[in-house]
Amino acid sequence: MAVGSFIDVPKNLLKEIEHLEQLFTIETKKLKEITDHFVNELEKGLSVEGGSIPMNPTWVMSFPTGYETGTFLALDMGGTNLRVCQITLTDQKSEFDIIQSKYRLPEELKTGEADELWEYIADCLMQFIETHHGDVSKLDKIPLGFTFSYPATQNYIDEGILQRWTKGFDITGVEGHNVVPMFESALSRRGVPIKLSALINDTTGTLIASAYTDPKMKIGCIFGTGCNAAYMEDCGSIPKLAHLNLPPETPMAINCEWGAFDNEHKVLPRTPYDAKIDSDSPRPGQQAFEKMIAGLYLGEIFRLVMVDLHEKDETRIFENQDISKLQRPYSLDSSFLSSIEEDPFENLSETADLFRNQLGISPNSAELELIRRTAELIGTRAARLSACGVAAISKKKGFKECHVGADGSVFNKYPNFKARGAAALREILEWPDKTDPNEEDPIEILAAEDGSGVGAALIAALTLQRVKQGNMHGILHPENFS
Repeated sequence: MAVGSFIDVPKNLLKEIEHLEQLFTIETKKLKEITDHFVNELEKGLSVEGGSIPMNPTWVMSFPTGYETGTFLALDMGGTNLRVCQITLTDQKSEFDIIQSKYRLPEELKTGEADELWEYIADCLMQFIETHHGDVSKLDKIPLGFTFSYPATQNYIDEGILQRWTKGFDITGVEGHNVVPMFESALSRRGVPIKLSALINDTTGTLIASAYTDPKMKIGCIFGTGCNAAYMEDCGSIPKLAHLNLPPETPMAINCEWGAFDNEHKVLPRTPYDAKIDSDSPRPGQQAFEKMIAGLYLGEIFRLVMVDLHEKDETRIFENQDISKLQRPYSLDSSFLSSIEEDPFENLSETADLFRNQLGISPNSAELELIRRTAELIGTRAARLSACGVAAISKKKGFKECHVGADGSVFNKYPNFKARGAAALREILEWPDKTDPNEEDPIEILAAEDGSGVGAALIAALTLQRVKQGNMHGILHPENFS
């Protein structure tokens, strides 16, 4: 939407809209520059020295064939809920049956004792198994894939050394330690018939679950509260694993943790609002990419713009109104921006209602135009930047055609996110314009399968398959190898 298309907007607001367009619009040339730097940073993360993007090896060393079979449990430990799934991979190619239950994680467990947390999880697992299997004393141990989406170092597929708690957790005595023995001790004390086969990140799970039903799938992404990606790398292209002497052509799923891209602030076009989000965050200087595109921050960027324009003498939006609710940090989330962008009415009446109901502010028609344009600019920038990461992995790996599986609330629910990202990908990779609007893009980002459930079960299946083949030395913890 060009500035000239606004009707009855005062000159002072038009000037601010024009300024915001300059701040938040990313042209094709800049997208390409960001992508090229991204490729270099992916390489650096795989090197012995490492870089801002961790590029964590996951010890997931093959794609599924679609013919995996068996019954597996999957445990997904989120910030609010525990989800337990039983997934049966059937004899039919790429088909599965799933049953699942959710259990609320009590807030007090997040800052309590470690044993209390693990015992609560063991109780939930036992309850699930008793509900669906009856007498546990007659059961063999059921293999489990554990989705533990907290920053963790993995030297083996059944190990996770917690780097730091996130999502509101702050339990002493866990950071810097392998969480698996703590978890297994609680299972043992409770007599839960489970054998942990693999500890995974949800992004890796997304990659594997999507590849199970779609052989064209090469990259898995999360665009939600945070952002991340995973893809398969050849071990010969991972210098930091050279000492293990793995066959160079062996695949290894890499959990990029790409939210940390450009922590050095070399290429990302940060605005003063981005700088403030970073400086006011619990960890300034970290997760630079994530802070510009993830759902946790989009509403806050918008809020900062609104407060800034209210305080400017030359703009003075929402004049003589109480903006105390708007002044609360993180009081708006990405769904607030989604609602603004989804407003179908020319007079933006739903946006006006949203501001009145949630913030106690009554914007005039000119302010509503400014609000709408600001939301569009922030949402569009996020989608266009997200395409840089996908393009970078594609360029690094030489992918000319593939599918990318994407999960997360921003990808699935934010209006036009997919279309805007696809347009940016086309610009970066210089594809010719479509002759047929229904034609598929060479690299297409699609809604992903359930990575934390189906993906975790599949990775457990793939791990057990490797155990049977006898080639898990150095990949499973030595005492668990059999």
